[in-house]
Amino acid sequence: MFKIILDKNKCIGCGTCVAVCPGNYEMDSNSKARPIKEEVESFGCNRIAEEICPVKAIVIKSVTDKKNLALEEKE
Repeated sequence: MFKIILDKNKCIGCGTCVAVCPGNYEMDSNSKARPIKEEVESFGCNRIAEEICPVKAIVIKSVTDKKNLALEEKE
């Protein structure tokens, strides 16, 4: 599982992420990108959106890794 983190303060509304990954990003009423889903099963086109964003507003994090680390810390 992966979490899509999009920093709206960095987003310039260029729509590049929507162009490369239209199933996962859309433009909001303020002409800023937003993820359609905050968590996805695979990187898919999200990795491309993260890499191609001109202002690096998108970060994809592994949720599974964080959950595993939290479980290890509790043991």
